[in-house]
Amino acid sequence: MASDSKPIVFYDIKTAPPVEKTCCSPNPWKARLALNFKGVPYKTQWTPLPDVASTRKALNVPAVRKFADGSDFYTLPVIHDTATETKVGDSFDIAVYLQKTYPDSGSGNLFPDQKLDYHLPEKLPILVPLSDVRDSPYPEYANFNQTVDAAFTAHVQLTTFGFPFDPEVADTCKAEFVRRASIAGITSWDQFKLEGQGRQNCFKSFEGMLGGLADLYKKNGGPFLLGEKACYADIIVGGWIKMYQRCLPKEEWEQVAGWHDGTFGKLADALEQFSQVK
Repeated sequence: MASDSKPIVFYDIKTAPPVEKTCCSPNPWKARLALNFKGVPYKTQWTPLPDVASTRKALNVPAVRKFADGSDFYTLPVIHDTATETKVGDSFDIAVYLQKTYPDSGSGNLFPDQKLDYHLPEKLPILVPLSDVRDSPYPEYANFNQTVDAAFTAHVQLTTFGFPFDPEVADTCKAEFVRRASIAGITSWDQFKLEGQGRQNCFKSFEGMLGGLADLYKKNGGPFLLGEKACYADIIVGGWIKMYQRCLPKEEWEQVAGWHDGTFGKLADALEQFSQVK
């Protein structure tokens, strides 16, 4: 089992200093929350965004997502469990691994049986590829993961201009974001800045998109989907909440936190018990 002498190495994206206060990438946050939920010893290896592909290749962890043109999308998180010499490179797969390998650790079962009935009204245009729903011992959670990712990713331009890039590599990162979005006609970083009526429309769409999700939380009274007990479905939402909380202007985050009877503000507060950055 992972121990203080053989902790899990957790690879996350390095952001602006102090990184413990600014780290905000949603999928690494899902892994961090799951690691803390399970209470297994780990240490974070901060990785500059331009080094993610080479780091993943050096670890011999293949990409699990592809862009529309078929090219590999190398991203984080990755964990290396030095106790078992296992490497896992997808946030959902990391949670499944932790549950299988350390079933009784920490706060218990990440995947209790439940119905996660959250669907989007339409197929949304997504520039960044989402994780596929592969064969999984937890299909209800796998489908929920993809649906939540789609809902938040469709509105992620609200956060893009506020992303806390590591200043040492900020220009390189911004150029890469522009390259990825070129398929949508983006040719400069400034085009990511969403202002005026366009921002208002996106913000209103985001509020509406989260309505069905909030309804799920209200069924058992919150703050978690099952009521007082957290599970991996809460962590899926929580990873995205961390990004929006840290990248939106303060006044906009306060609005999001208050939407739908304060559902997502209450969830953010309740997940603080699993939010240590180690």
